[in-house]
Amino acid sequence: MQQRKTCCHHHIFNRKSAVLNKGESCIISLLLKQTNAIILTSTQLTWQTLQPDSAQYQSVFSRIADEETDALATVQPRLLNALAHLHHQSQGFPLLLVRSQENRDYLTFIVQAAQRVMADTTTLSGGDYHIIADNVTLQPPSDPQRPFTSQGGIHFAEWIEMEQLFGCVRQYKDRIQLEPGLIHRANGGTLVLSLRSLLTQPILWLRLKKCIEQGYVEWTSQDERRPLPVSIPSLPLSLNLVLCGDREALADFQELDPEAHEMAIYTEFEENIQVLDEDDMLAWCRWSAELAQQAGLPVPEVDFWPELIKEGVRYSGDQDTLPLCPRWLQRQMRESALMGDVLNAEALRDALEARLWRENYLNERMRDEILLRQILIETEGEVVGQINGLSVVEYPGHPRAWGDPSRITCVVHPGDGEFMDIERKAELGGNIHAKGMMIMQAFLIAELELDQQLPFSASMVFEQSYSEVDGDSASLAELCALISALANQPINQQIAVTGSVDQFGNVQPVGGLNEKIEGFFDICHQRELTGQQGVIIPACNVRHLSLNQAVVTAVEQGRFHIWAIDRADEALPLLTGKIWSTEDGQGDCLLNTIQERISLFNQPDVPQRPWALRWLNWFNHR
Repeated sequence: MQQRKTCCHHHIFNRKSAVLNKGESCIISLLLKQTNAIILTSTQLTWQTLQPDSAQYQSVFSRIADEETDALATVQPRLLNALAHLHHQSQGFPLLLVRSQENRDYLTFIVQAAQRVMADTTTLSGGDYHIIADNVTLQPPSDPQRPFTSQGGIHFAEWIEMEQLFGCVRQYKDRIQLEPGLIHRANGGTLVLSLRSLLTQPILWLRLKKCIEQGYVEWTSQDERRPLPVSIPSLPLSLNLVLCGDREALADFQELDPEAHEMAIYTEFEENIQVLDEDDMLAWCRWSAELAQQAGLPVPEVDFWPELIKEGVRYSGDQDTLPLCPRWLQRQMRESALMGDVLNAEALRDALEARLWRENYLNERMRDEILLRQILIETEGEVVGQINGLSVVEYPGHPRAWGDPSRITCVVHPGDGEFMDIERKAELGGNIHAKGMMIMQAFLIAELELDQQLPFSASMVFEQSYSEVDGDSASLAELCALISALANQPINQQIAVTGSVDQFGNVQPVGGLNEKIEGFFDICHQRELTGQQGVIIPACNVRHLSLNQAVVTAVEQGRFHIWAIDRADEALPLLTGKIWSTEDGQGDCLLNTIQERISLFNQPDVPQRPWALRWLNWFNHR
């Protein structure tokens, strides 16, 4: 009886507690709703932040043609400094390594930069060969019109062969003829070469290096089995050498000749410019206008520049950074010129839309697969342990990457605390993706503050993914899916997520933001925008946004949303309607729900009494 009383008193106490806590729970629920509303509004981006702000430079656009600005000196100061240093170098091996592309456009601009700092000279270099029968003599240089007499200058070549570089000896019956090579024409000046052409012909580099070091060019037979028919005096050589290549080519050159690499001057052809003020913007516009002039294109109109800036930000990946690549800039302007007689905003938009249509076949077919539900992507409703992640698809040989939503699912079951990455188990997950999974697990275990092993195991997978998955940009989405499965709390399928997390729950930047957002927006738009759909991105990625006008307009009208967050727990109220944790550790939150579920699971099972004995309980409680 005493035991039963105790139980009765215990039940009465619980009922009183429930009455007392009812008011508290209402207050807590109200506070949680207010917290969720604050998160919704504080992290939501306005449409003005989705594209670079070019309005502040409107006065610059109107005076580009009137300003006398040295664009080359402003956008390529390192290159000019290195060329000047090479020109004034009097000792050592005269070699400059330039990190740049190796096409004709880049080599041409490097030559133009060299001409700025290397003044013309009237000094003659080389010599004058006189051939009488089988006797070849070398006289001092006297006439710049002679084939082996040079006034220096700047010379370049995209590709060179042995004969093209060093010339050759030709014999016609009893007659000897010497043909000059590029090294003879550049004698006394500067030679600009593509590094790849030398890397594929190491003997060519070794001979060129020897000629520059010893200060003269020896004549050799192209065929080792057939020596030269006559003895030819060596030609004095004075030459500055500029080798241009990308980072991979420079690394290969370092391996080929570490000594030359160590002693060389190094610089870069800067691929972009950071625009911090009007002077920077003016320099970039002048550089682009000069490229248009060199290509024989009309002067860009004032309204052309904001559109070019938007596309430039997509290319550079940063709202404060604009591309300097001559080929890229001239391509935008050439294609725009095909749309009309002037370079204006409408012409550039038409050119970009036409290019997108030409290159968008694969993207449209993938989108059709989703719309026809051959690839399952939910954009409405709620599901436990399922979330829309965002990825970027890049096909080899295809010129354009595009965003593709991915369905990530997580299943939780009783186990020994193992988090299984199915992609990794199936050998479809890369090392970086595996690293992101482990970091995400470390954050969750630290937050739970468990004194014992987690009694649940989980499995995570990219559904309907049949190729390798790599990168850590899905770790935020995977973390949210795991928390949803552990807390048995559904996730809003109208929202997609991208971002990586660290072990402290900070959300880190990822790549391909514009393509990812536009990919999910296209699916939502095709299925009809509800005004509740959107994307969660890292706050540090906001500066990388330059979204197309359709997305910007939808955000402006409130039919689509973009939230930018700093921490992983800020994504959970948006996705689940519940916050991750409370300051006092009380109340209805996801962390408490998971801990309660773990506690219930860890309680020892009470053995069930036989059914006949269960009737005794009924009589005892009477």
